[in-house]
Amino acid sequence: MPLHKIREFDPKFRDHFDDQDTIGFDLYSGDEKVGAVDDLLVDDEGRFRYMVINTGAWIFGKQVLLPIGQSRIDNKARRVYVDHLTREQVKNLPEYTGKMPVDYNHEEQVRGVYRPMAGDHDVTAAPATYDEGSYQYDRDPALYDVNDRDHQTLKLYEERLIADKQRQKTGEVVVGKRVETEQARVEVPVEKERVVIERTTPTDVGVVPGEATFSQGEVARVEIYEETPEIHKEAFVREEVNVRKEVDRETVTAEDQVRREELKLDTDGNPIVEKNLSQRSDERI
Repeated sequence: MPLHKIREFDPKFRDHFDDQDTIGFDLYSGDEKVGAVDDLLVDDEGRFRYMVINTGAWIFGKQVLLPIGQSRIDNKARRVYVDHLTREQVKNLPEYTGKMPVDYNHEEQVRGVYRPMAGDHDVTAAPATYDEGSYQYDRDPALYDVNDRDHQTLKLYEERLIADKQRQKTGEVVVGKRVETEQARVEVPVEKERVVIERTTPTDVGVVPGEATFSQGEVARVEIYEETPEIHKEAFVREEVNVRKEVDRETVTAEDQVRREELKLDTDGNPIVEKNLSQRSDERI
């Protein structure tokens, strides 16, 4: 299972620990200061697995991993204690640089050093019957379990579903215009004038002597008019188009499984254990 630095797993982790997250605490083996806590490593579920220990001048600044179950935290003194840690053991621990992820082989080397200290395994027993794909941390409770006495400030994480929204483009609508051409026809009535000359023969053909004059040349002028069509094109607004966006709202429901950590309290015999439950008065078991 991948391991994560506490800052990468939860950038706001200090808000949960009231400055008691152990980073910066001094590390003591018995009465001897052997280093300081540089960081904490958690797994994908947020469970504490290791402290990153800087051994300082004790082993020339070497950084190593300390399984969380091997530590005892004293918040008042701002110290972390580990029992019976020797220089030889630190020298046998693989160095942690923080540049590469901690892999299974690295953890196995760490477990190989601390298991004899924990007394949970017989180092002379047959080879382990697990591998990278089957190993579980609960196989080594002395290395990875936390308890109320030694790890009071290492609060438990739990998962919750966070509802959020992300705006993303799903498409676009382009509104444009195109010109279509069609043949149009209009009819315009026009008038044309014409001259009509009618000739008739009068019934009374008599003329008073001297009245008749004979002349030649123009005797009448009539102006002729006609209408001609004037055809032109004129643009006008045929219709108006209003483009706008409307938002349709709906509620999306999502379901998933979430995990949370619960404290497990094991007792042997009939001890009196006091625990504080959510600001209520102490209960005795």
